Amino acid sequence: MQSDESLEVSARTVDDAVAKALAELGLPAEQVHISVLSEGSRGFLGMGAEDARILVTPIVETVAAEEQPPAEEWEGEEELVPSADTLAEAKEVVQHLLRRMRLNATVVLRPSTPQSPPALDIRGDDLGLLIGRRGETLGALQFLTNLILHRRLRRRVRVAVDVGGYRLRREQALRDMAQRMAERAWRAQQPVTLEPMPPNERRIVHLALAEHPQVTTQSIGEEGERRVVIMPYERA
Repeated sequence: MQSDESLEVSARTVDDAVAKALAELGLPAEQVHISVLSEGSRGFLGMGAEDARILVTPIVETVAAEEQPPAEEWEGEEELVPSADTLAEAKEVVQHLLRRMRLNATVVLRPSTPQSPPALDIRGDDLGLLIGRRGETLGALQFLTNLILHRRLRRRVRVAVDVGGYRLRREQALRDMAQRMAERAWRAQQPVTLEPMPPNERRIVHLALAEHPQVTTQSIGEEGERRVVIMPYERA
């Protein structure tokens, strides 16, 4: 799936612009889609010259938030909790991507809580496009950030990226909804099927009800339309 976030790059020639874009993103050519906006012009006697311009769009497959980028040979053990150095490097990556997207936003480190790991929270005005439908664009941005980060650090790490606290609000809304639907399933003694969700959101629902005394959960359906079903235990 092609990401909605495209970066415009200029250089003396199209080839120079492509090389610059790939270096900036840390991606191979097969993982981006390139559109030539202008091939540029040499001008006359050096006057009126124009740079070539291209539009570069990372090709990001829909993935679970907890998935790792493609396997490679990494050095050392996986870093389960991001260190201060890793978070600082990740913040630099996100800031760089925002600049390339020409978005006026800041990146703030949000400390961990009992329910959530530390995260890089992007703050600014009119950032809804960074979230996307059901958080899909935000998920793609997080995936791309971690992909670049892995290649820079040469070790497995996982850094969470958020936009204006969207993930925190969404996670709490999912936990609250899970409890309400569990109560409905128990009262009616009928399974309750939720709307399709991405893998990371289904995981939140499963964990929210993992210790529930009256219901259990399972996922059904094909990926992209996969749903959580809340099933009541039989009353004694």
